[in-house]
Amino acid sequence: MSSPAPAAGPEELRRHLGVFDAVVIGLGSMIGAGVFAALAPAAGAAGSGLLIGLALAGVVAYCNATSSARLAARYPQSGGTYVYGRERLGEFWGYLAGWGFVVGKTASCAAMALTVGSYVWPGQAHAVAVAAVVALTAVNYVGVQKSAWLTRAIVAVVLAVLAAVVTACLVSGHVDTGRWAVGADAGLHGVLQAAGLLFFAFAGYARIATLGEEVRDPQRTIPRAIPLALGITLVVYAAVALAVLAVLGPDRLAHAAAPLADAVRAAGVPGLAPVVRAGAAVAALGSLLALILGVSRTTLAMARDRHLPHRLAAVHPRFGVPHRAELAVGGTVAVIAAVGDVRGAIGFSSFGVLAYYAIANASAWTLNPEEGRPPRVVPLLGLAGCLVLAFALPGASVLWGALVLAVGAAAYGARRALARS
Repeated sequence: MSSPAPAAGPEELRRHLGVFDAVVIGLGSMIGAGVFAALAPAAGAAGSGLLIGLALAGVVAYCNATSSARLAARYPQSGGTYVYGRERLGEFWGYLAGWGFVVGKTASCAAMALTVGSYVWPGQAHAVAVAAVVALTAVNYVGVQKSAWLTRAIVAVVLAVLAAVVTACLVSGHVDTGRWAVGADAGLHGVLQAAGLLFFAFAGYARIATLGEEVRDPQRTIPRAIPLALGITLVVYAAVALAVLAVLGPDRLAHAAAPLADAVRAAGVPGLAPVVRAGAAVAALGSLLALILGVSRTTLAMARDRHLPHRLAAVHPRFGVPHRAELAVGGTVAVIAAVGDVRGAIGFSSFGVLAYYAIANASAWTLNPEEGRPPRVVPLLGLAGCLVLAFALPGASVLWGALVLAVGAAAYGARRALARS
């Protein structure tokens, strides 16, 4: 029997989550709308090299996950790499990681909300998106345990839909395993760009680390939960990619508006397409739920250090959640979802998150063996991979992502100058 979680102080979050719930929250973040949407643009970039891009994204994600798990066990606080960068590299690097995460993932939240709207009611996508944000912010407000329970249900539904897609494709008479072969169209830059785009779908294990202050026995739970969640996601994504490629091929996949729905139609099971659409909406809801959790916890950590308004650091006395941070994040996402567009959000988010994990790997490099340092090659490969994939993204994503980081750095410098004056 596990021991009860220690009582939390008035400004601390409550430790409710065990290994299973932490894994489920990670799965809810990763096995989300990305698998329904990211395959097509990745195929457009890599062509027949899509599976190589997926494998490369998985390797970089593994390095990032390993570094994050070791750091999260060492620093079991809300904030993730914001905390690790601050403690291992200095205040500026922690701030830059937190800034990139909050801005990039806030845009991702809006993209997920708009994905829900486009699948549920295309004619009123913005209104549905705002309603989804309001509803999930309310769920998060009443406690992380409620969020974990809802995420369990969402993950179960999405896994069932994906299993149906894979089965329908692979047992159909339209399978051609020759479509898995890598052809001359698979250039290096295209494969790297595809890996960067697909990384968007793997980045959810950060939710486990950012919830470090709400996990029971974090030194044991986090290092187990992160690789488990990532491993399950890798298997699921590989199965889906293989199945869809075998039916559509890279060219048709690249031009598919709804790749998984098109795949089941091509497999001769058109009746499954509405189920896939419903699964995509549920998956986007799961991603949105977990994203709001992660962004609000990083906002909490930055507010505690006064890099964001300190009022956002408040913890609800009854529900034990950062309620002001959650309301601020939910309100911002709702405004963006009401007026924004989902296009370009994947690339923009990927750049910010890759920068975030570059700082995580650099932080893990500074650990010593007594602090649980991973093998040296892991943070080194993770850091190099993050930088290469970030700058292989489409030019607009790189430009806007770099601009956002520069604005954040300038704001930090201005704040420090005012503090010294």
